[in-house]
Amino acid sequence: MPSPDTRRVLVIMPAWNEGETVGSTVADVLNLHEGYDVLVVDDGSTDDTAAAADAAGATVLRLPFNMGVGGAMRTGFKYASRYDYDAVIQVDSDGQHDPREIAAVIKGLDVADISIGARFAAKGDYKVSGPRRWAMVFLAAVISGLAHTRLTDVTSGFRAGNRRAIAQYLDHYPAEYLGDTIDSLVVAIKSGCRVTQIPVAMRPRQGGTPSHNPAKSAIYLLRSVFALLFAVTRSRSKIAVQEGAV
Repeated sequence: MPSPDTRRVLVIMPAWNEGETVGSTVADVLNLHEGYDVLVVDDGSTDDTAAAADAAGATVLRLPFNMGVGGAMRTGFKYASRYDYDAVIQVDSDGQHDPREIAAVIKGLDVADISIGARFAAKGDYKVSGPRRWAMVFLAAVISGLAHTRLTDVTSGFRAGNRRAIAQYLDHYPAEYLGDTIDSLVVAIKSGCRVTQIPVAMRPRQGGTPSHNPAKSAIYLLRSVFALLFAVTRSRSKIAVQEGAV
């Protein structure tokens, strides 16, 4: 097992019509000079996302049609496994995940298989309200109980995984709505993966338009509860993961 300082890290960016921001986000990661490789999974974009990512220095995989974040991330995990990466981290291509926080989130893998960059953990000023906030608090309480550790932001997509997590994700990583956050995390926990969280500060979107509004927040609440109920009925992964590979 490589030491934390020598592990090969793949930054996976799922991107759908993010031509306005993906180039600068890729550049921000590469300019850290941490040796991270960047893979942009162009999720069926109809704009210049793929060209912008390629021009900025990322490796680009293009999906023939939009499969959602879950489908894009599964592609990224397969790439990471095929090219023998020690760890992966998901970074949103809209620039909200601050690349300067990547090292801290990866550091969480010293003690766990999955490390979540948490937005509500006494760092930064990211806020949500109303039904969306209620859903996040409820989900965090339930999943904290399953994980036997306090988690405050289980819907964060800014999360890293080690080889054990990658193997488990390849066995089960849903493409359904919220599956990439709630379902994937619940099944990983049930399959024996250890989870921790690292406080992070978020950045404003670097471009594009947020998709949230009160009506969508209410729908999010209902879908979140349904997604959690569905997730807890899932069977654990049967894949033979590497015990103790953190």
